[in-house]
Amino acid sequence: MNTQFMRSKRVPLSRFQKAGLTLIELLLVLGLVGVLAAIAMPMYANYRERINRSTAILDIKVIQALIADYAGSGGTFPATLAAVGNGGKLDPWGHAYQYVDLTSVKGHANARKDHKLNPINSDFDLYSMGKDGLTKPQLTQKDSLDDIVRARDGAFVGLASDFSP
Repeated sequence: MNTQFMRSKRVPLSRFQKAGLTLIELLLVLGLVGVLAAIAMPMYANYRERINRSTAILDIKVIQALIADYAGSGGTFPATLAAVGNGGKLDPWGHAYQYVDLTSVKGHANARKDHKLNPINSDFDLYSMGKDGLTKPQLTQKDSLDDIVRARDGAFVGLASDFSP
């Protein structure tokens, strides 16, 4: 047998075998992607929550204008949001917007109140129950802090925890 022939028959490594990733390198890349995702997800959730709040604030301002137009033409506030063509509109969290006519006989008993238990509106209450879908009459209670409320007869529309009388 020719020994020179056997030495020259070495099989060269292919291009893919030279450029391949080891298991350790692959795990490092996956770990890095996991860390970046863990950092990005809370930031994205906060961004989505700010968008939902802004959308609810805008919706309440639009509904408030519809109610004002209704009252301007009829002289009284509507009994429900359906009367102004907004009965089925949901807030960004999937809950119905809440409306209470405070000029009716039963209105003041259901009025939203500040920390001193004073009503925050004199004409009507309009609010979203926020992300948790829970609410209480007093804005400073835990279930109401994430509500988006209309207060001071429309001069304030925003997060209940940001309202100060």
